Amino acid sequence: MRVAIVHDWLTGMRGGERCLEAFCELFPQAHLYTLVYIPDSVSSLIQQMPIKTSFIQNLPFSKKAYRRYLPLFPMAIERFSLKGYDLILSCSHCVAKGIIPPPDALHVSYVLTPMRYAWDMYEDYFGENKSRMIPFFIHYLRMWDVTSSQRVDHFICVSKHVENRVKKYYRKEAEVIHPPVETKRFRLQDERENYFLIVSSFAPYKKVDLAIEAFNRLGYPLKIIGSGPEERRLRSMARSNVEFLGWLPDEAVADWYSRCRALIFPGEEDFGIVPLEAMASGKPVIAYGRGGALETIIPYNQEVNASSEAPTGIFFQEQDIDSLIDAVERFCQIEREFDPGAIRNHTLHWDRETFKEKIRKSIFEKMESKC
Repeated sequence: MRVAIVHDWLTGMRGGERCLEAFCELFPQAHLYTLVYIPDSVSSLIQQMPIKTSFIQNLPFSKKAYRRYLPLFPMAIERFSLKGYDLILSCSHCVAKGIIPPPDALHVSYVLTPMRYAWDMYEDYFGENKSRMIPFFIHYLRMWDVTSSQRVDHFICVSKHVENRVKKYYRKEAEVIHPPVETKRFRLQDERENYFLIVSSFAPYKKVDLAIEAFNRLGYPLKIIGSGPEERRLRSMARSNVEFLGWLPDEAVADWYSRCRALIFPGEEDFGIVPLEAMASGKPVIAYGRGGALETIIPYNQEVNASSEAPTGIFFQEQDIDSLIDAVERFCQIEREFDPGAIRNHTLHWDRETFKEKIRKSIFEKMESKC
């Protein structure tokens, strides 16, 4: 069986790339297609695959400013020739699902999210200062996104939250298989230091600025691991109790998880692997109570938790500074109620091997049905 894996771009190790790693393990003989590839930005497991890039790779400044070529992405993904493949597995949060498959191939798309900037997070990305041309282009992008969804034989998505969006925008059914967490990378540690932690890329919808403003007022130490286009603005907002650590290797990130008081997760995510990584380290999560976090975090409730599962975090219900401050202060009052061992055990449902087995079973059932 000839297999092609299609991924939007390879420029860093985020949640989508963790899924991609598992796909590469399942199909080590596959060819990997992507718009842009920055060497040494992803794991050795991904880098050892035969990687084929689009014409975007050769455009000026493509490695640092590839997002500026968004209007060209649909054309770039459609220009890949996938003739001769039996299975095409796309891992998509932008245009990867829009490849043109051969007539006899099975196309299974693992959807991290429908395009955020084209649909429900349009204002978060472009705001009031958008160019006059952006609405016209986004209109075209939405039409292409819906049309290209018809090239997918079967959708698998990361959460019920994304499943609902696939139904709404594409009018297609989707199977839910939650993303993997490599739980063995994380460990419990008795030592706990006096800081809260954020692990995030610096994109507008991540709402890192909200957390910085809250901790500016709280005064508690906040460590931030990450990088991205908003870094300069975020650094200019932060007071001395907020420290930026840059983007760190996996081993260092795991160490920071293991010693923090709690993870701060202020954005609305389609699923959110970062909270599971923190919980795999035995750490509770203070999260905005919408999106994928509702499917992975057990919120603290003194009456309910006493007779059921151990809590793994706290939700704040409004995405504003006062609501987050209130959640952090509540956490400080009940911090001893959280059991690190129980929190880690909760994450084992999402272990990487479990994910791979579910994906393998789903794909081969679909292949058998097609045959």
